[in-house]
Amino acid sequence: MTSSADKASTLLKLHEAPELLKVVNVWDVISAKVVAELDGTRALATASHSIAASYGYADGENIPVDLMIEAVGRIAAATDLPVSADLEAGYGDPGETVRKAIDVGIVGANLEDQAKPLGDAVAAVEAVVKAGESAGVQFVLNARTDVFVKAGDRAPEDVLADAIERGKAFLDAGAPVVFVPGKFDERTVAALVEALGPQKLTLISLPGSLPLETLERLGVARVSFGPWSQRVALTALSNFAADVIAGGGIPDGTRPLN
Repeated sequence: MTSSADKASTLLKLHEAPELLKVVNVWDVISAKVVAELDGTRALATASHSIAASYGYADGENIPVDLMIEAVGRIAAATDLPVSADLEAGYGDPGETVRKAIDVGIVGANLEDQAKPLGDAVAAVEAVVKAGESAGVQFVLNARTDVFVKAGDRAPEDVLADAIERGKAFLDAGAPVVFVPGKFDERTVAALVEALGPQKLTLISLPGSLPLETLERLGVARVSFGPWSQRVALTALSNFAADVIAGGGIPDGTRPLN
């Protein structure tokens, strides 16, 4: 098995490369194995919303932190690929939560700032960076700012300026990449990349988002899909169940499980 230090180094290099890192988010061992075995999959990322939903919890740190750590640890143990975990806002103690995640094989993480005061958000980033250093891994913190998610009726240019200020502060605090969720036009993505630097911005792909080739051309480091991968799977399950109720059966081409 590859060491956590080597997996972290690999994950960092994947973010730094000019080729867009595409990660389809997973939520349990079997979804991780299905995605990991595909040619071209180079890393995995978990989705906190999806993991919480699979245990019957609402999103937003309602799942007990130790249950989340157990879940992401099972995923990390099921593959030799580097795994980044969505750890929401750190469950009240970002440094300790990341320390626990590293202990179970996680080598990167999303961390939400929830649009909290910038000083508090930077302190959380610093705590995570310190946890990685103490563990001897180049932990790939995907420092997330929620200013667009929580923009309300603020002027778009003010929200963009806020995101840039926070992103730069997170990079200065040691985060290698910054995650800015939202559905953006090309001009906004270009402005974020110009301010933060190429291969420093990560995004989520949503229905109607820019094409992946456009994001790669603009210098985005990574794109993920959050809970949408689980929603795609559940849509397929719902359609199958509806077809069975109507008298149908198992669709042709259904893959076997190993």
